[in-house]
Amino acid sequence: MPKIIATAEAVNTGANYSTDIKVHQHQLLADELAEVGGTDTGPAPGDYVCTALASCKVITLRMYAQRKQWRVDTIKVKVDLVKGDQMPSGNNTFFCEVTVTGELDDSQRARLLEISKACPIHKLLSKPSEIVTIMDGL
Repeated sequence: MPKIIATAEAVNTGANYSTDIKVHQHQLLADELAEVGGTDTGPAPGDYVCTALASCKVITLRMYAQRKQWRVDTIKVKVDLVKGDQMPSGNNTFFCEVTVTGELDDSQRARLLEISKACPIHKLLSKPSEIVTIMDGL
């Protein structure tokens, strides 16, 4: 049996697009913006994809800085997603802006940039994926 590395369950009970999400013991909410028919009671699913990438990069950078005992105060990663039909390459594109404050020289900053590209979600999103969908009862 393959090892599951992440899991989530989403349930919508007819409350327009507002959807309850359960991830282990955590309760989250997803929705869509009002301009596309939602009620904006939570982030849209695409925002959660950006959240996964941004938080993974931050955590990876914090782990690396701690291991190297570098003086890093704040690590911030902002991620914007642009759909492929708006890009010359035709690929969905994540634009990631990394900001790190602390006592770092240029070589340390350059190393952190490289390390940010090694986070597990960055690697996952950089490779083709397969989605297998089944329906209960079929």
